[in-house]
Amino acid sequence: MIDALILGLDRALRAVGSVVPGAPSPAARLSEAPLDEAQRRHAGALMRVNHVGEICAQALYHGQAATARDAAVRAQLERAAAEEGDHLAWTAERLRDLGARPSLLNPLWYAGSFVLGAVAGRLGDPVSLGLVAETEAQVEQHLDDQISKLPPADARSRAVLAAMREDEIRHGRDARAAGGVDLPLPARLAMRAAAKVMTTTAYRI
Repeated sequence: MIDALILGLDRALRAVGSVVPGAPSPAARLSEAPLDEAQRRHAGALMRVNHVGEICAQALYHGQAATARDAAVRAQLERAAAEEGDHLAWTAERLRDLGARPSLLNPLWYAGSFVLGAVAGRLGDPVSLGLVAETEAQVEQHLDDQISKLPPADARSRAVLAAMREDEIRHGRDARAAGGVDLPLPARLAMRAAAKVMTTTAYRI
């Protein structure tokens, strides 16, 4: 139990602090485009929203893995969390490139998402995997919206979000294939409402 708590604390500190990516950023192969100050601020705010989304993804997967009942499901969640760690590092890098700061509420985003993930895991692996599938379906739509809102010249941010989108689609597909069930409509609507609050707040704070 003590080892698990230490591991959990270490993961939380890394998520809200600094994560070393396991794969290079898709933006690395592209040149930084000239953006005016308004475009830079807007792109930075959008990437802050996406960075918060990856904080939440880390926390969800960590909470779900901690309470998963089947070892294979736990391993699947941990693999997905590692890929989401790459996304977290890529979005953090774009924040620095754009001169933007992370959300001041990152510890709260992580804590709330970890609790949600842990509760889903306690409800059983099919429900937990269903949460992954629904989350990733909503994230896919969110990323489509974010890509459309980026300044046209910001190819580096667009490349990061496009690569993230591909991974999210695969995570959702894998979760359904592993036995994830459809969540009830009230749960799906509540998730959308919570995501709206998060994106609106993170854009500014």
